[in-house]
Amino acid sequence: MSVGKHVEKVTVMGLGHFGGGVGVARHFAAMGADVLVTDLEPAEKLHDSIAQVQDLIDQGRVTLRLGEHNVSDFTTTQLVIANPAVPAPWNNRFLRAASAAGVPITTEFNLAIGQLPVAQRERMIAITGTAGKSTTSAMVAHVLNQSGRRAILAGNIGGSALQELGAAARGDDVPWLVLEVSSFMLYWLSPAARRDGLLPPAWGDPSQFAAWPARVRAVTNVADNHLDWHKTFDHYDRCKFELADHPRAGDTAILGAGLERWTLSRELRRLQLSSADRVDDLAIPGEHNQRNAAMAIAAACAADASLAREEAVKHVQTFKGLPHRLELAGEVAGVKYFNDSKSTTPQATLLAVRAFGDVGAARVHLIAGGYDKKSDLSPIGGLAGELAGLYTIGATGPAIAAEAGGRAVAAQTLANAMVEVKRRAKAGDVVLLSPGCASWDQFTNYEERGEQFKRLIGGGS
Repeated sequence: MSVGKHVEKVTVMGLGHFGGGVGVARHFAAMGADVLVTDLEPAEKLHDSIAQVQDLIDQGRVTLRLGEHNVSDFTTTQLVIANPAVPAPWNNRFLRAASAAGVPITTEFNLAIGQLPVAQRERMIAITGTAGKSTTSAMVAHVLNQSGRRAILAGNIGGSALQELGAAARGDDVPWLVLEVSSFMLYWLSPAARRDGLLPPAWGDPSQFAAWPARVRAVTNVADNHLDWHKTFDHYDRCKFELADHPRAGDTAILGAGLERWTLSRELRRLQLSSADRVDDLAIPGEHNQRNAAMAIAAACAADASLAREEAVKHVQTFKGLPHRLELAGEVAGVKYFNDSKSTTPQATLLAVRAFGDVGAARVHLIAGGYDKKSDLSPIGGLAGELAGLYTIGATGPAIAAEAGGRAVAAQTLANAMVEVKRRAKAGDVVLLSPGCASWDQFTNYEERGEQFKRLIGGGS
């Protein structure tokens, strides 16, 4: 199904950095539509994404309006594609203007789901949650692929779901589809958007999607998060709940610890996990990942009854982690190197350190520091006395070193930190890049920082 093939003029709200804006712009340009992409960020902050549509810009098929939005772009078009990251969309003045003008609104992810055939529903697993949804989703896809079942991982994990799922929809073979779904995406898939007056196009009504909801749905956990977007916890909680509670007979809802409070439709098969449900002997550290693995096993086995639990456990134990999220990046001379460059808050750094046991129980060499977001960095510096080594980098390096009371190595750069680490680390030690800060002082993004770390493990530059 070619979604939106009769649309001649489209406004894409948000080019973004993760592929969705690029994917939907290319999709409608290929359909012959005039595409305007508007983003509040200036061109210099969107360089990589602009490069991916530069050919269409040169051909006059895509126009950019960057550094601002213009109300007329939302009221004189046939369709608005909203970036799900736009907070409180029901209050956004540009989306409200589109709605008042009778312009339908949808998202790239809704377009992606809407193009899928009904047969795909039987092989679809949707996973959400406040924490762990990326890793759990990746674990499910890993288990299915390692067991000889072709699985595609898409959604909030990154990239263009419209392009990735479009390829799946066009194939003769129906793959297993594992979707990481954010609360923002779920809002646009739920009746809430329609209730708020943000009406979809007639051909893109989520209530009519052939393949939605997924036959297996999982929610890892729900805690206070994204209240800047949802405004209340109840709104956030409801978006997660509605994924699990679609009343389709024979479907499975898998709930993590703490969600016993949810009352689901009796038509559903409910699998309630507890904090004691874990899988041991993983290739990645942390009790939280042991719980993620337990949910991944439950989801994979619920999706395909022919998959033996023992086989699923064997495969999940070989999962090496997502890039830049406590990723086992290498081992040299008995020293293990973990790339947690995605860590951009002090709280994330503390969680990463504790993944290797109680602080002080393991010899951990921590590399931390980066762009100054004005966060309280004292928790990172406070670890110094219980680590095998603390190596500070970036703009926040001096502040972290000061909190460490002279027990940190002021390395300044990641390259210098790795030189110092290799002088001190011994067989059995762990070297952990978990900066607790953004990367923008010395790197374009956290991915570039993590990739440099991985190169430096082997002595590269």
